[in-house]
Amino acid sequence: MHDQMANGQLSRAEALAFSGYRHACHVMLYSDTKSLLFGRTPIKHVILMQMRFDGLLGFPGGFVNQSQESLEAGLCRELQEELGVALSISEDDHVDARHAPRTAPCSPRLITHFYVKKLTEEQIKEVEQASASTARDHGQEVLGMVRVPLYTTKNGGGLSSFLSHAFIGNARTQLLDSLLRLRLLAPEDLHKALKHSMKTHAHSAGDLQAALALTAAKRDQS
Repeated sequence: MHDQMANGQLSRAEALAFSGYRHACHVMLYSDTKSLLFGRTPIKHVILMQMRFDGLLGFPGGFVNQSQESLEAGLCRELQEELGVALSISEDDHVDARHAPRTAPCSPRLITHFYVKKLTEEQIKEVEQASASTARDHGQEVLGMVRVPLYTTKNGGGLSSFLSHAFIGNARTQLLDSLLRLRLLAPEDLHKALKHSMKTHAHSAGDLQAALALTAAKRDQS
């Protein structure tokens, strides 16, 4: 209990005991796979995330109306809208809850709940297909589903590049915690990917500075 409070984690019951807070629920859908990248690199696991309307990466889900629905019912409603399929999410799938980071949109008095649901690879493919063909929010709140690359390419790409992107709220932490908790990736491999990701992020920052200077020069010429 004290360890959870120290790192900001809350149980489902503790989170619901806070008065006057909004609650948002998201889920990590994943499966095992025997697929190989280019016929040689084991993919091992499929994890679904999404590109949001604001350009940030996150997990499927959204806000829950506590006066009308339970956390799980609200999450299932959001999944139907974003993925176009009906999925059963229960209290047993609840992993943790946290106060939203202060830097996150709508963060004041917001608690985020995280769930993990293992599917078959066929079910994952059905979710991907439905999200692009029948989901109400496709092309609006959700720009598309993406798979998390858990491998590392020869040039250091893959997971390290993925982690250098911008994530909404707790999403990056939720992903990293899940990789370790479910033993989907060895701690040393994740550590290596994070170190390379920081280098990638620094390089990207340099590219952005150069682009900013170029556009400033073009603006001054016009």
